[in-house]
Amino acid sequence: MEKIRASLARQGLVRSSDRGLLGGVCAGVGRRLGLTPWVTRLLFLVTLVVVPGSQFLVYPVLSFLMPSDDSVAAATHVPYAPR
Repeated sequence: MEKIRASLARQGLVRSSDRGLLGGVCAGVGRRLGLTPWVTRLLFLVTLVVVPGSQFLVYPVLSFLMPSDDSVAAATHVPYAPR
């Protein structure tokens, strides 16, 4: 599981902890694609009309697999060691 989360983090797919409404998935995907969170949420809703149903499976899976940006920042933080 950690390999999957690390791979998603390397690709820039992380959940947003500060801009997310439900789980931060749309905000994280939007950040990766260069879109605002509201545009990504709107596209999510449009796809509900075009291809109904699959989003209710994809969103929870991404919410579980995508690491939060807080956890990625904490994992990559290198503490300062004075010389």
